[in-house]
Amino acid sequence: MSEFWLISAPGDKENLQALERMNMVTSKSNLSHNTKFAIPDFKVGTLDSLVGLSDELGKLDTFAESLIRRMAQTVVEVMEDARGKVQENLLANGVDLTSFVTHFEWDMAKYPAKQPLVNVVDTLAKQLAQIESDLKARTAAYNTLKMNLENLEKKSNGNLFTRTLSDIVSKEDFVLDSEYLVTLLVIVPKPNYAQWQKTYESLSDMVVPRSTKLITEDKEGGLFTVTLFRKVIDDFKTKAKENKFTVREFCYDEKEIKREREEMTRLLSDKKQQYQTSCVALKKGSSTFPDHKVKVTPLGNLARPAAGHTDRERESEGEGEGPLLRWLKVNFSEAFIAWVHIKALRVFVESVLRYGLPVNFQAVLLQPHKKSSTKRLREVLNSVFRHLDEVAAASILDASVEIPGLQLNNQDYFPYVYFHIDLSLLD
Repeated sequence: MSEFWLISAPGDKENLQALERMNMVTSKSNLSHNTKFAIPDFKVGTLDSLVGLSDELGKLDTFAESLIRRMAQTVVEVMEDARGKVQENLLANGVDLTSFVTHFEWDMAKYPAKQPLVNVVDTLAKQLAQIESDLKARTAAYNTLKMNLENLEKKSNGNLFTRTLSDIVSKEDFVLDSEYLVTLLVIVPKPNYAQWQKTYESLSDMVVPRSTKLITEDKEGGLFTVTLFRKVIDDFKTKAKENKFTVREFCYDEKEIKREREEMTRLLSDKKQQYQTSCVALKKGSSTFPDHKVKVTPLGNLARPAAGHTDRERESEGEGEGPLLRWLKVNFSEAFIAWVHIKALRVFVESVLRYGLPVNFQAVLLQPHKKSSTKRLREVLNSVFRHLDEVAAASILDASVEIPGLQLNNQDYFPYVYFHIDLSLLD
């Protein structure tokens, strides 16, 4: 499962023993895989400041998750012709997301633990805000490109009454540069082909005999040419309409037709180049943020993933990719890494607020094995750590216990610090 539970318990002897019991039960029952989750010792500051940070981090957590999901969805949209390869482009520091979470280590270089917590949170907030700003600008440009292309495609795929004719007609179909003669295009219903051939010359005076020719047809009818004198155009249109023939307004302009064809070709090319090869590579160092490395070390029994590369190194390796996809890959990685750091900060802040000073707690990352086992896993955790909040835990484990003024739900309350990381929506 691509779902994780990030919990913490006090670091005293009693609770470390409780963690051992949890590991034993969850392992024996095959409920989850558990690993320690290392969090640095931050400068705590005042409890009042931690309460403020708790609220701010909650909002930042929600914002970061929303941002990475939007970026993942944008990758899916950009790679519409290669959706089977989406997951290999959603990485964090060069490794898959599950490996990054299970082997997480705090990035001291980017988010120094010696700084006040408020400064670390501010750095993360500004980083994510910049990514979102860039994402909006880039997706707006891409969506405009898609809309323009779709409009042109609609014009190319419509019926003979609405579609563009630039890819159908040719110069040879028209009498051009004549002071007296003009060529019209007429849409004739299929059942009326014979009638058209018999009557078009007599619909008006001054129609050139044997001047009609079928250019193209669709399911409903055909597009015919007819040449006549300019002075009888209005009369011909009127008579044609009476006979259920429709004159299509069209003026052959070689420059305009060439421009329209080139526009379609350019838009198709531009759209593909957002993710395909053979496009202009982004300049080196054009990612939103500077280099970021994560030390990858084995925890528990998980296999060690490949060592992380800097995002610039991965950008260099992906120079054959389109600029939008390459930007998304680099900055999705940045946003996801920031999100997991926010989770770590939330565990730290909530642990200090709940368990008090001095700072002494142990964070653990649990990965449930099956969706069906999450209820049982939650029951085990609530039972093991019920001593952290006896009153609340009793109400959770015994639904018959009613406590005036206290409303608890087994789905959203825990006697221990708990945060959820769900990667399934990125699949």
